[in-house]
Amino acid sequence: MFIRRTNRRENKQHSGQELSQPENLNQLLTNDLDTNLKMVNHIMGYASDIIVRKFTFSSLEVKAAIITIKGLSERELINEQVLAALTQDVHFANISNNRQLFKQINQRGIPNIFVKEEANVGNIIAELITGNTIFFMDGIDSALIIGSQGWKERSVSEPMSENVVRGPRDGFTESIDTNTALIRRRIKSPDLRIDEFNIGKQTKTTVLLLYINGTAREAIVNELKERLLKIKIDGILESGYIEELIEDNPRSPFPQIDHSERPDKVSAAILEGRIAIVVDNTPFVLIVPTVFLQFIQSPEDYYERFYVASLTRIVRVAAYFISIILPALYIALTSFHQEMIPTPLALSIAASREGIPFPSIGEAFLMEATFEILREAGLRLPKQAGQAVSIVGGLVIGQAAVQAGIVSQAMVIVVALTGISSYAIPAYNAAAAGRLIRFPLMLIASVLGLPGILAGLTIILIHLSGLRSFGVNFLDPFTSPDEDQLKDTVVRAPWQGMFHLPGNITGKKVPRVGNVPNPS
Repeated sequence: MFIRRTNRRENKQHSGQELSQPENLNQLLTNDLDTNLKMVNHIMGYASDIIVRKFTFSSLEVKAAIITIKGLSERELINEQVLAALTQDVHFANISNNRQLFKQINQRGIPNIFVKEEANVGNIIAELITGNTIFFMDGIDSALIIGSQGWKERSVSEPMSENVVRGPRDGFTESIDTNTALIRRRIKSPDLRIDEFNIGKQTKTTVLLLYINGTAREAIVNELKERLLKIKIDGILESGYIEELIEDNPRSPFPQIDHSERPDKVSAAILEGRIAIVVDNTPFVLIVPTVFLQFIQSPEDYYERFYVASLTRIVRVAAYFISIILPALYIALTSFHQEMIPTPLALSIAASREGIPFPSIGEAFLMEATFEILREAGLRLPKQAGQAVSIVGGLVIGQAAVQAGIVSQAMVIVVALTGISSYAIPAYNAAAAGRLIRFPLMLIASVLGLPGILAGLTIILIHLSGLRSFGVNFLDPFTSPDEDQLKDTVVRAPWQGMFHLPGNITGKKVPRVGNVPNPS
């Protein structure tokens, strides 16, 4: 037996009898091969990347065809596991009719791990647009879906947004299968659960929930699933869509969902009882629930000695406060509370401000706005040019502004220290929230001085204490009476002292498996 190839593509133009667009995709295939192919092509709009390959089983004179999408399917796999397999006579001996031939092909004819029979047109279209190949046969009212996904993807490389001195160098990619495999390599447990959702009317984006059964709180898992099912949107192109649509308070400037490109960080979060949300076509994985302290912690904190990690965290907390309140504090002291500044420093500031045409608030807004523009320009330009613009631009503009008498030297120092402090925060979105609330604090300080800053910080603290991330208080563990949770906050206790997983996440006392008692 052999296959007589027609060696032509299906005509993409509208020809012959036109098929009407189906009202829904729940209709079934027919027994006619040409009708089925026209139906699929019509639904897909006769797209130019649709490839149809017709051929004939010569002994039975049975017409058949495969249809796939160029660029989403692996060409070598189709040639070797589909077309080449169908030419093997040994698989189709003693066959007398179409149904037997179709059954034999389904059971033995195609050496592929994923072969599934399907008659629903909607399901066939869904599999086709994900890169699988569809096999049709004349006289058969169903088709075979053959796994053939394969496209060019970025290789696993070091994350660009979360650099560490010590730690793994692999990072997530845009391939959801690669990302789940990176987590599976680290968590080799049968309790690791992966639940799949398809979100987006047009994009049908695959979204996966990864968590450890028995460790993750069941109420949080169910709440997360309900929120995902409630999403009604035309498409999901990045995990940021999901983040904004499911977080408790999307109007807050503070992020309530953490994200990461690092498999080690996400795996550690899953081990603590959190849930990872992996979205196809993006390397950024979401982590819920999230507390504020996660944004000042780095995976490297757990790879270095706890003394070093604790000191580094204290520095980050100090840097975060500096990035928020330093310009406002400078404005308040120079405008209302000069008596609080040491006399030599006050005289130096007064001398540097001599001849400056703007008040302190004007200086601060001018320099902060300039710094933000330089930061944005450095991010958007190519890497080499961006670094030159941000560094050279800051030096040149700052020096020129001082020499021109537009701003004082003290203000340049304050703005530079503020900007550098914001870079010390591991989480970019948390640092962005700090930059955002910095400007209202500057305005309040220019009107009310230090009492205004204290009032603003009080409002921020009240706002933070009212935030929740899937039922977990955003300021935990400081609001929790459980002393075990305080061992991994601003300072980190040694591993021998952290006996339990975070109780505010798991909702119960869960011991760390394999914990080694302190020898002392």
